Amino acid sequence: MTDTVLEKLKILAESAKYDVSCSSSGTVRHNTAGGIGNTVGGVGICHSFTADGRCVSLLKIMLTNHCIFDCAYCVNRRTNDRPRATLSVRELVDLTIEFYRRNYIEGLFLSSGIIRNPDYTMERMVRVVKDLRTTHRFNGYIHLKSIPGCSRELVEEGGLYADRMSVNLELPTEESLRRVAPDKNFESVFAPMRYIRQGMLQSQEDRRKFRHAPRFVPAGQSTQIIVGATPETDHDILRVSSALYRRPSMRRVYYSGYVPVNTYDTRLPAAVGRVPLIRENRLYQADWLMRFYGFSADEIVDSATPNLDLEIDPKLAWALRHPECFPVDINRADYALILRVPGIGVKSARMIVASRRYGSLTSDSLRRIGVVMKKAQYFITCRELSIGGTIQEVTPEQVRRALVPTPSRSKKVDPRQLSIVWE
Repeated sequence: MTDTVLEKLKILAESAKYDVSCSSSGTVRHNTAGGIGNTVGGVGICHSFTADGRCVSLLKIMLTNHCIFDCAYCVNRRTNDRPRATLSVRELVDLTIEFYRRNYIEGLFLSSGIIRNPDYTMERMVRVVKDLRTTHRFNGYIHLKSIPGCSRELVEEGGLYADRMSVNLELPTEESLRRVAPDKNFESVFAPMRYIRQGMLQSQEDRRKFRHAPRFVPAGQSTQIIVGATPETDHDILRVSSALYRRPSMRRVYYSGYVPVNTYDTRLPAAVGRVPLIRENRLYQADWLMRFYGFSADEIVDSATPNLDLEIDPKLAWALRHPECFPVDINRADYALILRVPGIGVKSARMIVASRRYGSLTSDSLRRIGVVMKKAQYFITCRELSIGGTIQEVTPEQVRRALVPTPSRSKKVDPRQLSIVWE
């Protein structure tokens, strides 16, 4: 690696770190004779840990950090005074292959600023992934960012070589997007999303008819929403996410707390500093509730409570606002209702439904299953009385005080500290 390429690598890897929509699952790409690498289904990338404890990484880099756009939230906007670099197609392909051969990476996450126009940039990115797949027979994971405003033909060609594609929505409303990113609009973002979705549906239909039909973006697409750069509430953000999840190709919506990477810009009235990490964490928990627990966005937050409670997780907050839904009889309630009990996760709910066929469950049984009884005891009944009394016997305010104790004055609590486990 020459000194020039190394310097470009440092600049472009640093510029790419603010894009968080860079993990994958749901694709299998086996090695072939004469090829290199493989993609293992069900694992993540970018320093994610798999179920068996492995850490999987990728080369996360931009083709260039030059950009003709002037988005107020972006570190690479054209009016920023920062070092710029551009890798040629050949340099980027060689970097990926050499890093893989040295066992530094298992895949590639490729994004780019926009040079000349969206099609010119997207064409160079597609050449990179096509060369990796066809010339070097690289079978590792590839995540390709689609450039807003690029042509359908380039999206369709890129989708034949990438495992996942993504287009960042960035902001939840078009009004805010126009204000802070005047070169973008929702149509330029949603058009590539639509091309990806249509390509995936067509590929699925073709593979039903022809066994060896080429796959198109087998791991689906993802997107990113920036939180806190503009004054939208969590309700606004989650309603947009819910609408995106109704599209069959959307796998993940990522939430990125705004980082003030630029000098103060009057287009960002709400961006007075770094967004609290806990807000980002709560949005991911709410996202999980929509995807796996059967909650709608309007149940988690509404016009009366438009923002998530930063002290307690969204599921507990919903339960405290709806005491009329509790207590839940663990031995009789259906699966969907059991899922709504704080302290009970998807796996625990399934085990409860399966176990109670062989006898009534007690609080000890629930503990062995994995239920967090510190939370659940206020919202359930089982064969014997719960220890703390149900939410019908104590007020929601009393339950909240019991579960969120006031920290001692003598003990300093770091507000950035997050809870690792929640149900």
